[in-house]
Amino acid sequence: MNQHYGKTFEVQLAGESHGLGVGCIIQGCPAGLPLTEGDIQNELDKRKPGQTLTTPRKEEDKVQIKSGVFEGKTTGAPILLWIDNHDVQSQSYGKLNEVPRPGHADVTAAEKYGGFNDYRGSGAFSARLTAALVAAGAIAKKLLKRQGIEILGHVQQLHDVKVTDATDEAIRKNAYSNPVRCADPKAAKAMQRRLDEALLDGDSLGAVIECRVLNVPSGVGEPRAQSVESVIGSNCLALPAVKGVEFGEGFAAATMKGSQHNDAYLEQDGGIVTKTNHAGGTLGGITTGMPIVFRVAFKPTSSIAKTQTTLNVATKKQEKLNVGGRHDPCVALRAVPIVQAMAALSIVDLMLQAQKIPRVLK
Repeated sequence: MNQHYGKTFEVQLAGESHGLGVGCIIQGCPAGLPLTEGDIQNELDKRKPGQTLTTPRKEEDKVQIKSGVFEGKTTGAPILLWIDNHDVQSQSYGKLNEVPRPGHADVTAAEKYGGFNDYRGSGAFSARLTAALVAAGAIAKKLLKRQGIEILGHVQQLHDVKVTDATDEAIRKNAYSNPVRCADPKAAKAMQRRLDEALLDGDSLGAVIECRVLNVPSGVGEPRAQSVESVIGSNCLALPAVKGVEFGEGFAAATMKGSQHNDAYLEQDGGIVTKTNHAGGTLGGITTGMPIVFRVAFKPTSSIAKTQTTLNVATKKQEKLNVGGRHDPCVALRAVPIVQAMAALSIVDLMLQAQKIPRVLK
């Protein structure tokens, strides 16, 4: 199973939802970066379960740095991060090897791994492993902060409630001040009402997360396979429940004319900027110096309280299924720090390739 991200700043995931825990090994982190468990914990606390409108599973998500840090600074050696599982209730998943859940990878995982896969809580396919990605992303964000790069994220749309004009400052101020991670307080209340309605109906909702990466220098990224869009898009599409990624105007560009979409160049402070940013901060797969703007679409949570119909693969007969366990009514609420982490991991990887970040920090 390949759970490897990055070429220069490499992250290898390990663990299962109902196993001993989840973690990762990071290779390629520059030496000399001041790093504590508290630096990482601040990010993990934003995605941990047990918060309002999320799964009732209670996990502290306390990170442990097992290697790669000495006397408070990274050594250049691989960094091992580990997060223990505590609140594991596996009894709800006892029949999943025979009665697969609609919308989940139960059938494909069993086909791929001959039925030997750990199906408890989806095992290695679970979004539980994104805790390790957020932990790795916290290190990447700290490296980027030294370069003046900031990553913002918020839930731009939940079901049919959409925010169209959130400013950077509104995202900074509001995104983590409400349960739905929305930059617009008024829209946040409407989103909460939609979720309350879905929960009463035993259902779930999808959402779109917008992410902005500010102050990335121009010239980062490689054309084609290592373009900024390719790297960020690939990493985000590897997240559970993600079904789409768009940059700049994205799919709306198909409804525009070239005269509307083209970003006119201007001179500013001795550099080149664009009057608008319909392209989302990249051209030819390379950063323009404008904010990188992209959006990630999450499908509705597959595990719902409604009775569903599925196939019993042992008897080959249709039967009713009531999914047990503890689940988020909208996975995107806890995914904002995850998308920010994927942006950070992607940009750090490309910045190191472009030699914009030194291998040894002074």
